[in-house]
Amino acid sequence: MWFFAIVYAVEGIGQAKAGILGQPVTWFLKQVWHWDPVRISVALAALDVPWVIKPLWGAISDFVPLFGYRRRPYLIIANIGAVAAFVTLALTEDPGTLIPVLVMTAVAMAVSSTLCGAILVETGQQHNSNAHLVNQQWLWFNIAQMLSVLAAGYLIEVFSPTGALHAAAWIAAVAPLTVLGSLWLIHEPRAGIDLAAFRARLGALLVAFRTRNLWFVAAFLFLYYFSPGLGTPLYFEMTDRLGFSQGFIGLLASINAGGWILAGLLYRVWLHRLPHMALLRLSIVGGTLATLGYLLLSSPASAVAIWICNGMAAMIMMVATMTLAADACPRGVEGFAFAGLMSVLNLTYPLHDALGSLLYEHVFHRELAPLILVSAATTGVVLALTPLISFRSGAGAEAT
Repeated sequence: MWFFAIVYAVEGIGQAKAGILGQPVTWFLKQVWHWDPVRISVALAALDVPWVIKPLWGAISDFVPLFGYRRRPYLIIANIGAVAAFVTLALTEDPGTLIPVLVMTAVAMAVSSTLCGAILVETGQQHNSNAHLVNQQWLWFNIAQMLSVLAAGYLIEVFSPTGALHAAAWIAAVAPLTVLGSLWLIHEPRAGIDLAAFRARLGALLVAFRTRNLWFVAAFLFLYYFSPGLGTPLYFEMTDRLGFSQGFIGLLASINAGGWILAGLLYRVWLHRLPHMALLRLSIVGGTLATLGYLLLSSPASAVAIWICNGMAAMIMMVATMTLAADACPRGVEGFAFAGLMSVLNLTYPLHDALGSLLYEHVFHRELAPLILVSAATTGVVLALTPLISFRSGAGAEAT
Protein backbone atom coordinates (compact mmCIF):
# COMPACT_ATOMS: atom_id res chain seq x y z
CA MET A 1 0.00 0.00 0.00
CA TRP A 2 2.87 2.39 0.77
CA PHE A 3 4.54 1.50 -2.51
CA PHE A 4 1.38 2.28 -4.50
CA ALA A 5 0.99 5.56 -2.60
CA ILE A 6 4.53 6.65 -3.52
CA VAL A 7 4.49 5.50 -7.16
CA TYR A 8 1.14 7.01 -8.05
CA ALA A 9 1.91 10.22 -6.18
CA VAL A 10 4.94 10.54 -8.47
CA GLU A 11 2.71 9.86 -11.47
CA GLY A 12 0.32 12.56 -10.27
CA ILE A 13 3.20 15.03 -10.28
CA GLY A 14 4.89 13.92 -13.49
CA GLN A 15 2.09 13.26 -15.98
CA ALA A 16 2.64 15.86 -18.67
CA LYS A 17 -1.05 16.57 -19.31
CA ALA A 18 -2.36 16.33 -15.76
CA GLY A 19 0.40 17.05 -13.23
CA ILE A 20 2.54 20.06 -12.52
CA LEU A 21 3.35 20.46 -16.24
CA GLY A 22 -0.21 20.41 -17.58
CA GLN A 23 -1.24 24.05 -17.20
CA PRO A 24 2.23 25.55 -17.82
CA VAL A 25 2.55 23.63 -21.11
CA THR A 26 -0.87 24.77 -22.38
CA TRP A 27 -0.24 28.37 -21.20
CA PHE A 28 3.18 28.38 -22.89
CA LEU A 29 1.81 27.16 -26.23
CA LYS A 30 -1.13 29.60 -26.07
CA GLN A 31 0.77 32.72 -25.00
CA VAL A 32 4.23 32.30 -26.54
CA TRP A 33 3.38 30.45 -29.77
CA HIS A 34 -0.29 31.54 -30.06
CA TRP A 35 -1.65 28.08 -30.81
CA ASP A 36 -5.46 27.60 -30.98
CA PRO A 37 -7.41 24.85 -29.09
CA VAL A 38 -7.34 22.37 -31.97
CA ARG A 39 -3.60 22.70 -32.56
CA ILE A 40 -2.83 22.33 -28.86
CA SER A 41 -5.08 19.25 -28.52
CA VAL A 42 -3.63 17.58 -31.61
CA ALA A 43 -0.01 18.29 -30.62
CA LEU A 44 -0.48 17.08 -27.06
CA ALA A 45 -2.27 13.96 -28.32
CA ALA A 46 1.24 12.64 -29.06
CA LEU A 47 1.71 12.37 -25.28
CA ASP A 48 -0.99 9.71 -25.17
CA VAL A 49 0.78 7.36 -27.60
CA PRO A 50 3.10 5.83 -24.94
CA TRP A 51 0.03 5.16 -22.81
CA VAL A 52 -1.87 3.59 -25.71
CA ILE A 53 0.95 1.09 -26.36
CA LYS A 54 1.20 0.08 -22.69
CA PRO A 55 0.70 -3.62 -23.60
CA LEU A 56 4.16 -3.53 -25.18
CA TRP A 57 5.76 -2.52 -21.88
CA GLY A 58 3.67 -5.10 -20.05
CA ALA A 59 4.57 -7.91 -22.45
CA ILE A 60 8.29 -7.12 -22.22
CA SER A 61 8.27 -7.29 -18.42
CA ASP A 62 6.08 -10.43 -18.44
CA PHE A 63 8.33 -12.35 -20.83
CA VAL A 64 11.85 -10.94 -20.37
CA PRO A 65 13.09 -10.75 -16.75
CA LEU A 66 16.15 -8.60 -16.10
CA PHE A 67 18.69 -9.71 -13.50
CA GLY A 68 16.21 -12.25 -12.20
CA TYR A 69 13.20 -9.91 -11.79
CA ARG A 70 10.28 -8.97 -14.05
CA ARG A 71 9.34 -5.59 -12.55
CA ARG A 72 12.03 -4.00 -10.38
CA PRO A 73 14.85 -3.48 -12.96
CA TYR A 74 12.44 -1.95 -15.47
CA LEU A 75 11.15 0.41 -12.77
CA ILE A 76 14.72 1.58 -12.16
CA ILE A 77 15.33 2.18 -15.88
CA ALA A 78 12.00 4.00 -16.36
CA ASN A 79 12.45 6.38 -13.44
CA ILE A 80 16.07 7.22 -14.27
CA GLY A 81 14.84 7.96 -17.80
CA ALA A 82 12.10 10.16 -16.37
CA VAL A 83 14.62 12.26 -14.45
CA ALA A 84 16.72 12.72 -17.59
CA ALA A 85 13.69 13.68 -19.71
CA PHE A 86 12.39 16.25 -17.23
CA VAL A 87 15.84 17.85 -16.92
CA THR A 88 16.01 18.10 -20.73
CA LEU A 89 12.55 19.69 -20.75
CA ALA A 90 13.75 22.32 -18.26
CA LEU A 91 16.31 23.42 -20.85
CA THR A 92 13.91 23.46 -23.85
CA GLU A 93 11.82 26.25 -25.41
CA ASP A 94 11.21 25.47 -29.11
CA PRO A 95 7.94 23.53 -29.76
CA GLY A 96 9.77 21.39 -32.30
CA THR A 97 11.87 20.07 -29.43
CA LEU A 98 9.33 20.56 -26.64
CA ILE A 99 6.76 18.02 -27.88
CA PRO A 100 9.29 15.16 -28.48
CA VAL A 101 10.81 15.71 -25.02
CA LEU A 102 7.34 15.70 -23.46
CA VAL A 103 6.72 12.40 -25.27
CA MET A 104 9.87 10.99 -23.64
CA THR A 105 8.54 11.97 -20.20
CA ALA A 106 5.28 10.24 -21.10
CA VAL A 107 7.17 7.07 -22.13
CA ALA A 108 8.95 6.95 -18.77
CA MET A 109 5.73 7.54 -16.82
CA ALA A 110 3.79 5.00 -18.92
CA VAL A 111 6.40 2.28 -18.41
CA SER A 112 6.48 2.90 -14.65
CA SER A 113 2.67 2.92 -14.50
CA THR A 114 2.44 -0.33 -16.49
CA LEU A 115 4.83 -2.15 -14.17
CA CYS A 116 2.99 -0.91 -11.10
CA GLY A 117 -0.31 -1.93 -12.69
CA ALA A 118 1.05 -5.45 -13.13
CA ILE A 119 2.09 -5.54 -9.47
CA LEU A 120 -1.36 -4.22 -8.53
CA VAL A 121 -3.17 -6.99 -10.45
CA GLU A 122 -0.86 -9.73 -9.15
CA THR A 123 -1.27 -8.57 -5.57
CA GLY A 124 -4.95 -7.75 -5.88
CA GLN A 125 -5.93 -11.12 -7.33
CA GLN A 126 -3.79 -12.96 -4.79
CA HIS A 127 -5.39 -11.19 -1.81
CA ASN A 128 -8.83 -10.45 -3.36
CA SER A 129 -8.21 -6.72 -2.92
CA ASN A 130 -8.31 -5.16 -6.41
CA ALA A 131 -10.76 -2.39 -5.51
CA HIS A 132 -8.85 -1.39 -2.37
CA LEU A 133 -5.57 -1.15 -4.27
CA VAL A 134 -7.20 0.81 -7.10
CA ASN A 135 -8.67 3.21 -4.55
CA GLN A 136 -5.25 3.62 -2.91
CA GLN A 137 -3.69 4.28 -6.30
CA TRP A 138 -6.07 7.04 -7.32
CA LEU A 139 -6.35 8.54 -3.86
CA TRP A 140 -2.62 9.30 -3.73
CA PHE A 141 -2.45 10.19 -7.42
CA ASN A 142 -4.94 12.95 -6.76
CA ILE A 143 -3.41 14.11 -3.50
CA ALA A 144 -0.22 14.69 -5.48
CA GLN A 145 -2.11 16.20 -8.39
CA MET A 146 -4.00 18.60 -6.12
CA LEU A 147 -0.73 19.96 -4.76
CA SER A 148 0.88 19.94 -8.22
CA VAL A 149 -1.77 22.00 -9.97
CA LEU A 150 -1.78 24.51 -7.12
CA ALA A 151 1.96 24.86 -7.59
CA ALA A 152 1.51 25.10 -11.38
CA GLY A 153 -0.97 27.96 -11.05
CA TYR A 154 1.39 29.76 -8.67
CA LEU A 155 4.33 29.33 -11.06
CA ILE A 156 2.30 30.86 -13.90
CA GLU A 157 1.37 33.84 -11.74
CA VAL A 158 4.98 34.44 -10.66
CA PHE A 159 7.03 33.61 -13.76
CA SER A 160 6.81 34.24 -17.48
CA PRO A 161 5.20 31.42 -19.54
CA THR A 162 8.67 30.06 -20.36
CA GLY A 163 9.93 30.43 -16.79
CA ALA A 164 6.85 28.67 -15.39
CA LEU A 165 7.34 25.75 -17.79
CA HIS A 166 10.99 25.36 -16.84
CA ALA A 167 10.35 25.62 -13.10
CA ALA A 168 7.64 22.96 -13.33
CA ALA A 169 10.02 20.67 -15.23
CA TRP A 170 12.71 20.98 -12.54
CA ILE A 171 10.17 20.07 -9.84
CA ALA A 172 8.95 17.08 -11.88
CA ALA A 173 12.55 15.89 -12.28
CA VAL A 174 12.90 15.35 -8.53
CA ALA A 175 9.77 13.20 -8.09
CA PRO A 176 10.96 9.93 -9.76
CA LEU A 177 13.87 9.76 -7.33
CA THR A 178 11.39 8.80 -4.58
CA VAL A 179 10.31 5.74 -6.60
CA LEU A 180 13.92 4.60 -6.79
CA GLY A 181 14.11 4.95 -3.02
CA SER A 182 10.95 2.89 -2.43
CA LEU A 183 11.81 -0.26 -4.37
CA TRP A 184 12.72 -2.08 -1.15
CA LEU A 185 8.97 -2.14 -0.41
CA ILE A 186 8.41 -4.60 -3.28
CA HIS A 187 8.68 -8.28 -2.32
CA GLU A 188 9.07 -9.66 -5.82
CA PRO A 189 9.95 -13.34 -6.38
CA ARG A 190 12.87 -14.09 -8.66
CA ALA A 191 11.99 -15.14 -12.21
CA GLY A 192 14.36 -16.68 -14.73
CA ILE A 193 14.08 -17.19 -18.46
CA ASP A 194 13.45 -20.87 -19.16
CA LEU A 195 11.64 -22.66 -21.95
CA ALA A 196 8.89 -24.11 -19.75
CA ALA A 197 8.07 -20.74 -18.20
CA PHE A 198 8.17 -19.07 -21.61
CA ARG A 199 5.73 -21.65 -23.04
CA ALA A 200 3.44 -21.23 -20.05
CA ARG A 201 3.33 -17.46 -20.43
CA LEU A 202 2.91 -17.69 -24.17
CA GLY A 203 -0.02 -20.04 -23.60
CA ALA A 204 -1.53 -17.60 -21.11
CA LEU A 205 -1.08 -14.82 -23.65
CA LEU A 206 -2.92 -16.82 -26.33
CA VAL A 207 -5.68 -17.56 -23.84
CA ALA A 208 -5.97 -13.83 -23.17
CA PHE A 209 -6.49 -13.13 -26.86
CA ARG A 210 -9.20 -15.81 -27.01
CA THR A 211 -10.99 -14.65 -23.84
CA ARG A 212 -14.33 -13.27 -24.95
CA ASN A 213 -14.97 -11.42 -21.70
CA LEU A 214 -11.64 -9.58 -21.99
CA TRP A 215 -12.59 -8.27 -25.44
CA PHE A 216 -16.03 -7.26 -24.22
CA VAL A 217 -14.58 -5.41 -21.24
CA ALA A 218 -12.18 -3.62 -23.60
CA ALA A 219 -15.07 -2.54 -25.84
CA PHE A 220 -17.10 -1.43 -22.82
CA LEU A 221 -14.23 0.69 -21.47
CA PHE A 222 -13.76 2.37 -24.84
CA LEU A 223 -17.44 3.25 -25.15
CA TYR A 224 -17.57 4.36 -21.52
CA TYR A 225 -14.74 6.86 -21.81
CA PHE A 226 -15.15 7.94 -25.43
CA SER A 227 -17.18 11.13 -25.36
CA PRO A 228 -16.34 14.58 -26.76
CA GLY A 229 -13.80 16.04 -24.32
CA LEU A 230 -14.29 19.31 -22.50
CA GLY A 231 -10.73 19.90 -21.23
CA THR A 232 -9.22 22.30 -23.77
CA PRO A 233 -12.56 24.02 -24.65
CA LEU A 234 -13.16 24.66 -20.94
CA TYR A 235 -9.69 26.15 -20.59
CA PHE A 236 -10.35 28.62 -23.44
CA GLU A 237 -13.86 29.35 -22.11
CA MET A 238 -12.55 30.19 -18.64
CA THR A 239 -9.60 32.20 -19.96
CA ASP A 240 -11.22 34.18 -22.78
CA ARG A 241 -14.94 34.41 -21.91
CA LEU A 242 -15.19 34.18 -18.14
CA GLY A 243 -11.90 35.97 -17.47
CA PHE A 244 -10.65 33.57 -14.79
CA SER A 245 -7.04 34.12 -13.79
CA GLN A 246 -4.44 31.43 -14.38
CA GLY A 247 -4.04 31.11 -10.62
CA PHE A 248 -7.76 30.43 -10.19
CA ILE A 249 -7.77 27.91 -13.05
CA GLY A 250 -4.94 26.11 -11.31
CA LEU A 251 -6.93 26.23 -8.07
CA LEU A 252 -9.91 24.64 -9.86
CA ALA A 253 -7.73 21.75 -10.99
CA SER A 254 -6.65 21.32 -7.39
CA ILE A 255 -10.29 21.44 -6.23
CA ASN A 256 -11.12 18.78 -8.81
CA ALA A 257 -8.35 16.59 -7.37
CA GLY A 258 -9.83 17.29 -3.94
CA GLY A 259 -13.10 15.85 -5.22
CA TRP A 260 -11.23 12.69 -6.21
CA ILE A 261 -9.78 12.50 -2.70
CA LEU A 262 -13.20 12.99 -1.05
CA ALA A 263 -14.67 10.21 -3.18
CA GLY A 264 -11.70 7.99 -2.32
CA LEU A 265 -12.36 8.51 1.38
CA LEU A 266 -16.09 7.98 0.79
CA TYR A 267 -15.24 4.68 -0.88
CA ARG A 268 -13.29 3.54 2.18
CA VAL A 269 -16.15 4.48 4.52
CA TRP A 270 -19.22 3.38 2.53
CA LEU A 271 -18.92 2.73 -1.20
CA HIS A 272 -16.72 -0.37 -0.73
CA ARG A 273 -19.83 -2.14 0.59
CA LEU A 274 -21.67 -1.80 -2.72
CA PRO A 275 -21.72 -4.71 -5.15
CA HIS A 276 -19.43 -4.13 -8.13
CA MET A 277 -22.34 -3.74 -10.55
CA ALA A 278 -24.09 -1.17 -8.35
CA LEU A 279 -20.86 0.84 -8.14
CA LEU A 280 -20.45 0.68 -11.92
CA ARG A 281 -23.99 1.94 -12.54
CA LEU A 282 -23.61 4.65 -9.90
CA SER A 283 -20.46 5.83 -11.68
CA ILE A 284 -22.26 6.17 -15.02
CA VAL A 285 -25.21 8.10 -13.58
CA GLY A 286 -22.90 10.30 -11.51
CA GLY A 287 -20.61 10.99 -14.48
CA THR A 288 -23.56 12.01 -16.66
CA LEU A 289 -25.01 14.38 -14.06
CA ALA A 290 -21.60 15.86 -13.25
CA THR A 291 -20.98 16.62 -16.94
CA LEU A 292 -24.37 18.34 -17.21
CA GLY A 293 -23.28 20.47 -14.25
CA TYR A 294 -20.93 22.39 -16.56
CA LEU A 295 -24.05 24.05 -18.02
CA LEU A 296 -24.22 26.06 -14.78
CA LEU A 297 -20.68 27.44 -15.14
CA SER A 298 -20.95 31.23 -14.85
CA SER A 299 -18.87 32.42 -11.90
CA PRO A 300 -15.99 31.39 -9.66
CA ALA A 301 -18.42 30.07 -7.02
CA SER A 302 -20.25 27.88 -9.52
CA ALA A 303 -16.92 26.66 -10.90
CA VAL A 304 -15.78 25.47 -7.45
CA ALA A 305 -18.96 23.43 -6.93
CA ILE A 306 -18.86 21.97 -10.45
CA TRP A 307 -15.19 20.99 -10.30
CA ILE A 308 -15.47 19.23 -6.94
CA CYS A 309 -18.56 17.28 -8.07
CA ASN A 310 -16.81 16.23 -11.28
CA GLY A 311 -13.78 15.14 -9.30
CA MET A 312 -15.92 12.92 -7.08
CA ALA A 313 -17.73 11.43 -10.08
CA ALA A 314 -14.45 10.78 -11.89
CA MET A 315 -12.96 8.94 -8.89
CA ILE A 316 -15.98 6.65 -8.55
CA MET A 317 -15.84 6.05 -12.30
CA MET A 318 -12.16 5.15 -12.16
CA VAL A 319 -12.46 2.75 -9.22
CA ALA A 320 -15.44 1.00 -10.83
CA THR A 321 -13.88 0.59 -14.27
CA MET A 322 -10.36 -0.29 -13.14
CA THR A 323 -11.74 -2.92 -10.76
CA LEU A 324 -13.64 -4.34 -13.73
CA ALA A 325 -10.43 -4.33 -15.79
CA ALA A 326 -8.29 -5.96 -13.08
CA ASP A 327 -10.95 -8.60 -12.49
CA ALA A 328 -10.94 -9.54 -16.20
CA CYS A 329 -7.16 -10.17 -16.48
CA PRO A 330 -6.07 -13.80 -17.05
CA ARG A 331 -3.40 -15.08 -14.67
CA GLY A 332 0.17 -15.31 -15.98
CA VAL A 333 0.01 -12.27 -18.26
CA GLU A 334 -1.26 -9.68 -15.78
CA GLY A 335 1.14 -7.02 -17.03
CA PHE A 336 0.10 -7.42 -20.67
CA ALA A 337 -3.65 -7.85 -20.08
CA PHE A 338 -4.11 -5.00 -17.60
CA ALA A 339 -1.93 -2.70 -19.69
CA GLY A 340 -3.97 -3.65 -22.75
CA LEU A 341 -7.22 -2.67 -21.08
CA MET A 342 -5.68 0.54 -19.78
CA SER A 343 -4.38 1.35 -23.26
CA VAL A 344 -7.94 1.14 -24.55
CA LEU A 345 -8.91 3.69 -21.92
CA ASN A 346 -5.87 5.83 -22.74
CA LEU A 347 -6.72 5.71 -26.44
CA THR A 348 -9.93 7.58 -25.71
CA TYR A 349 -8.11 10.56 -24.16
CA PRO A 350 -6.47 12.05 -27.29
CA LEU A 351 -9.49 11.11 -29.39
CA HIS A 352 -12.10 12.66 -27.15
CA ASP A 353 -10.07 15.81 -26.42
CA ALA A 354 -9.35 16.38 -30.11
CA LEU A 355 -12.98 15.62 -31.01
CA GLY A 356 -14.26 17.98 -28.32
CA SER A 357 -11.95 20.77 -29.48
CA LEU A 358 -12.95 20.19 -33.11
CA LEU A 359 -16.66 20.36 -32.32
CA TYR A 360 -16.17 23.40 -30.08
CA GLU A 361 -14.15 25.31 -32.68
CA HIS A 362 -15.74 24.33 -36.02
CA VAL A 363 -19.24 22.92 -35.34
CA PHE A 364 -20.53 24.76 -32.28
CA HIS A 365 -18.51 27.94 -33.04
CA ARG A 366 -17.05 28.21 -29.52
CA GLU A 367 -20.41 27.64 -27.82
CA LEU A 368 -19.83 25.32 -24.86
CA ALA A 369 -23.42 24.27 -24.01
CA PRO A 370 -24.03 22.02 -27.07
CA LEU A 371 -20.70 20.28 -26.48
CA ILE A 372 -21.65 19.61 -22.84
CA LEU A 373 -24.99 18.06 -23.85
CA VAL A 374 -23.38 15.78 -26.43
CA SER A 375 -20.69 14.69 -23.98
CA ALA A 376 -23.19 13.90 -21.21
CA ALA A 377 -25.46 11.96 -23.56
CA THR A 378 -22.55 9.87 -24.84
CA THR A 379 -21.67 8.83 -21.29
CA GLY A 380 -25.27 8.16 -20.27
CA VAL A 381 -26.10 5.69 -23.05
CA VAL A 382 -23.42 3.27 -21.75
CA LEU A 383 -25.78 2.44 -18.86
CA ALA A 384 -27.74 0.24 -21.28
CA LEU A 385 -24.69 -2.04 -21.69
CA THR A 386 -24.21 -2.87 -17.99
CA PRO A 387 -26.50 -5.95 -18.02
CA LEU A 388 -23.94 -7.60 -20.34
CA ILE A 389 -21.09 -7.13 -17.83
CA SER A 390 -20.07 -9.85 -15.38
CA PHE A 391 -17.49 -9.79 -12.58
CA ARG A 392 -15.39 -12.72 -11.45
CA SER A 393 -16.96 -12.41 -8.01
CA GLY A 394 -20.45 -11.02 -7.87
CA ALA A 395 -20.21 -9.95 -4.26
CA GLY A 396 -19.47 -6.54 -2.93
CA ALA A 397 -16.04 -5.03 -2.96
CA GLU A 398 -13.22 -7.05 -1.54
CA ALA A 399 -12.36 -7.25 2.11
CA THR A 400 -9.09 -5.87 3.36
